[in-house]
Amino acid sequence: MCKIKNTNVGIKNLDFTSHHGKIAAYLTDGREVIVPVSFFPDIKQLSLKKRAEWMILDDQFFTFKDLSKVYSIEDLMRLS
Repeated sequence: MCKIKNTNVGIKNLDFTSHHGKIAAYLTDGREVIVPVSFFPDIKQLSLKKRAEWMILDDQFFTFKDLSKVYSIEDLMRLS
């Protein structure tokens, strides 16, 4: 994969437990983006154990072991 044009921030970490029902994404520039997991129906269907099996790809994308879909930092930013 390649980086998103004109996007200079990356994803450092994802957290599904600190904010009930939400995804917290910690970015390389120090920001924290929090969005409801309900905005991502595929992720919402995963158990908490399966949500913990996430992977960051190329700093700007993320996916899960049991999902074929890849999400971008732009998906998170657009919803926050």
